[in-house]
Amino acid sequence: MNDKPWEAIFNKYKIQKHSFGKEPFIISAEMIKQATRHFEKTNEREVRIICKQDSREDRPQIFIDNKLFLLPIKNGEYAIVKGEGYIDIPEIQTVTKIYKSKLNFKLDTSEVGDSEMQHLDFAYAASLIRTFLEDDSLVLTIRGRKYTPEFSFKVGKQAVTVKSVQTEVDAGYEGKKQVVLIEAKNSKTTNTIIRQLFYPYRQWQQYTEKQVKTLFFEKNKKENIYSIWQFEFKNPNDYNSIVLTKSQSFEII
Repeated sequence: MNDKPWEAIFNKYKIQKHSFGKEPFIISAEMIKQATRHFEKTNEREVRIICKQDSREDRPQIFIDNKLFLLPIKNGEYAIVKGEGYIDIPEIQTVTKIYKSKLNFKLDTSEVGDSEMQHLDFAYAASLIRTFLEDDSLVLTIRGRKYTPEFSFKVGKQAVTVKSVQTEVDAGYEGKKQVVLIEAKNSKTTNTIIRQLFYPYRQWQQYTEKQVKTLFFEKNKKENIYSIWQFEFKNPNDYNSIVLTKSQSFEII
């Protein structure tokens, strides 16, 4: 946890006195460096490490106590925002479906390693992604890091504007009528920061008139179980309008 560095940052810039009901507190990488330069350990001074808060539990205690979370808004600049920054990834209660791969041969190479991307690629090769979304037209078109165009949204009453923030989807697929973006994990996840789904969603919305869908994908390390959650944003301008619309676990045979 990064409790001590963030306590130093909050004290130096009197962040706890900020009126979060009106607007986020904007902080730069340089400000963070200035406030933490006296720390000896690299992980207490490195901006990238200090600002990594991918789950609720990753947040330093001062964020938890004040119901805050962190969003990158442009290169070297962050917004400290008050509100709910995360979405639960709930246990799937329905019975795991047995799914027969549509491949007529075995993929030996898919069994080498244990990366998120390879599990996702195997699920796609077996046509599980197409089957879950009921869309046989989906093909892989998006992968890797890209930078967002400018867009704005609200968290509660707070307005946030993002420009040229680096995003990364584990895979993106395009079909005749939709674009599907996937965030994948290879370990049990109970919650994730909404940003990982929202930023790519807003980004690709600006490049296509097709419907943009967001999925969360997880492969169980111990069992041959693949789980998929589909999320939807009811209002593209509202960070917290995210809802779970569909989920299912599969065993691929």
